[in-house]
Amino acid sequence: MKIALDPYMFRALPIREMVRTVADLGYGYIELSPRDDFMPFFRHPRADDERVAELKRALDETGVQLSSVLPLYKWSSPDESERQTAVRYWRRMIEITARLGCTLMNSEFNGRPEQAERSEAAFWRSMEELLPEFEREGIALNLEAHPDDFCEENNPAVDLVRAVNKPYVNYLYCAPHSFHLSGAEPGADIAKMLRYAGDKLQHLHIADTFDHKGSSGLRYILNPPGTAARIHQHLDIGQGEVDWNAFFGTLRELEFDGVATVCVFAWEERARDSSAFMLERVTKELVR
Repeated sequence: MKIALDPYMFRALPIREMVRTVADLGYGYIELSPRDDFMPFFRHPRADDERVAELKRALDETGVQLSSVLPLYKWSSPDESERQTAVRYWRRMIEITARLGCTLMNSEFNGRPEQAERSEAAFWRSMEELLPEFEREGIALNLEAHPDDFCEENNPAVDLVRAVNKPYVNYLYCAPHSFHLSGAEPGADIAKMLRYAGDKLQHLHIADTFDHKGSSGLRYILNPPGTAARIHQHLDIGQGEVDWNAFFGTLRELEFDGVATVCVFAWEERARDSSAFMLERVTKELVR
């Protein structure tokens, strides 16, 4: 099993310094997430050959490897022009990922929940165009349901992944989204959701969060009342309400052997301490 760090809290560091920081913290793997000088959110990749070579040199110097690359583009947009633009961005990022020698990419379903049918149709068009690219480059793809995507819940997301019907397309379970993944019911039966994913579960995002549906729906007070905002956090384990006994216990039961990415974003002022703490805890729970 690989334990990786999403270095988003270190995104202001130059690339070589970011990689060195991850290595100094004791991580052997990086999940490369959006950063403005390489792969911005929802915009064309910025990395040219020189910047790709810079990242490769930094990885070689430290011995750290890329577990995965995580771009975010609007490939399920119900606006066809926006979708086509996202596909172009994806093609370039697939090319960059292959040059980096990385064989795994992760992303979200994207699209709009209030236009779920049109968004899903856009998703399938993008799959038809991009799956041959993934296959040609030997790159696998893990997909996660994300709050405010056209597919936000665990079981429907797993079903969508299965419907792609490709062995290299699998599911990513994001622990800090657990209370969104479970739908309208109070709480979150994490064990049940992980078991539903079964053999398609190949990647984890690990951070804690609070149950936004607790206290009769008033765990948070949002204005205006009834807003559709999807509130959640990415905290250190133990600072929220995720049932970690169920999470880690079920993963051991399933003999999970994929990638586990630490993705705490809430503590940039103590990013090093947070990242070190999370590595120690995840290693204790999952490495046998």
